[in-house]
Amino acid sequence: MTIREYSIRSIAFQLRTLDEEEFIYEQAWANWQVQATKQQGKKPVYPTFKKFFDKKKLENEILGIESPENKFKKDNKLIDLMKKANN
Repeated sequence: MTIREYSIRSIAFQLRTLDEEEFIYEQAWANWQVQATKQQGKKPVYPTFKKFFDKKKLENEILGIESPENKFKKDNKLIDLMKKANN
């Protein structure tokens, strides 16, 4: 297996794991919805499922797609290791 092939399989595994995690969060969301009661003064912490679990954001992080939110969040340790390796 080549490094490129391994990299693609690794990303596929991470995406499959993300799908499984989404399923768990959906179950928690459904459980919360079933148990929710309407009382004055009580508002849900997560008014929408997307605020509870943002799959697109996590998917973009796995695929390395830059967004305005995570553009400045970089792994400096990895960058430093790569610089040392290239010297």
